[in-house]
Amino acid sequence: MSLSTNSTLLRAIALMEEVIKGEGTLTAAELGKRLDITKPTAHRLLGQLEQEGLIRRDLSGRHLIPGPRLKRMAFGALSNPSVNASIRAVLKRLSERVGETCNLTVRDEHEVIYFDRIETNWPVRVQLAPGSRLPLHCTSSGKLFLATMPRKQRQGLIDSLTLAPYTPHTLVTPEALEESLKHIERERVSTDNEEFIEGMVAVAVPIHDPSNRVLACLAIHAPCMRQPLEKLLELVPIMRESAREMEKVLEE
Repeated sequence: MSLSTNSTLLRAIALMEEVIKGEGTLTAAELGKRLDITKPTAHRLLGQLEQEGLIRRDLSGRHLIPGPRLKRMAFGALSNPSVNASIRAVLKRLSERVGETCNLTVRDEHEVIYFDRIETNWPVRVQLAPGSRLPLHCTSSGKLFLATMPRKQRQGLIDSLTLAPYTPHTLVTPEALEESLKHIERERVSTDNEEFIEGMVAVAVPIHDPSNRVLACLAIHAPCMRQPLEKLLELVPIMRESAREMEKVLEE
């Protein structure tokens, strides 16, 4: 990619876009080369973006990832009524169609964040408010985020996680988790088989941005006494339809 303008602002925006798309795999040198920006200019702009909290370095100090300010901007954009109302309408239609609780999640480094949620009126349910933070390794959305990462980045993140045993069904070894993630990577659908809360099951599918990067996850969960996991998996085609609707909203 080569920028057709010398605008410092546009170069800074392009650098942030590449950092987001790079998912923690790009160095400053690689970013400069990708955007055809000279090394001194790339380092100067990246330094300014880092100083402003828009990007930051990972634990290795080599790779660049979105900073806290950029994350706040992203969440703020999704929360804007002009966008969120349309997304929430899709989520509500899905919940009404399947008769179960549906939620939309995003990833923030080592955790899953509940971005939005439509509850059912069933007496047996789990109430997790928007903004709740959940673990990656034992939730359907969390495992889907992990499974769709580049393998090297995924391994590094798994190595840094505490694989806490939330239930007797939680995958608590890197080997068992990786085996599950390989299956999810192939199928592009993830499950939580009583791994986070005993008696609760969930299924998640990805929501992509225009560059086909996983931006968020759409999930349905229910008590297994009402909806066995096998039955919940039958809803995947309907979930994918809703995910595509959300993708169209985000492209507008």
